[in-house]
Amino acid sequence: MDAVVSCNSCTSFHRRPSIHRQLLSPRRNNYLKCPRVTRSELQTSVGVTDRTGSQSPLIPTHKVTVRDRQRGVVHEFLVPEDQYILHTAESQNITLPFACRHGCCTSCAVRVKSGQIRQPEALGISAELKSKGYALLCVGFPSSDVEVETQDEDEVYWLQFGRYFARGPVERDDYALELAMGDE
Repeated sequence: MDAVVSCNSCTSFHRRPSIHRQLLSPRRNNYLKCPRVTRSELQTSVGVTDRTGSQSPLIPTHKVTVRDRQRGVVHEFLVPEDQYILHTAESQNITLPFACRHGCCTSCAVRVKSGQIRQPEALGISAELKSKGYALLCVGFPSSDVEVETQDEDEVYWLQFGRYFARGPVERDDYALELAMGDE
């Protein structure tokens, strides 16, 4: 006979198979998985800790070192492998450059000096820049201990799009600005 138990993940009650059906099942875990609650790497909570306050042994954590060139500061912190680097830094009161938080701009771009960052949602940088060691912190997950260095947003933007839109830096045209201001 199946037992009815309360779910740890939601407020529902679910049927739990009898002990006989559990032993015959190819899945041997005894944890009840709620069919109503699904978690992706975007929804898990930051900083999974156990009762003693240390990181959970179930999710590997990696040491992330960020050298912030603009501010002249070095930040070192631990990031679970299933958490965004930027999100985890912010949860630890570490301020890093960002703008969109969706991987679409280059504000949080870094150059990876050592280690690996997995960034499946990084639309703001091309495959070519990724292969040269660029990454976005807002959508980057550490795959190992990582050392990165922040980059100038305009420099990365130029590397990404400059060859398509211009042939050099944009020069200020005061006459055109005067005409535009006069039209208002």
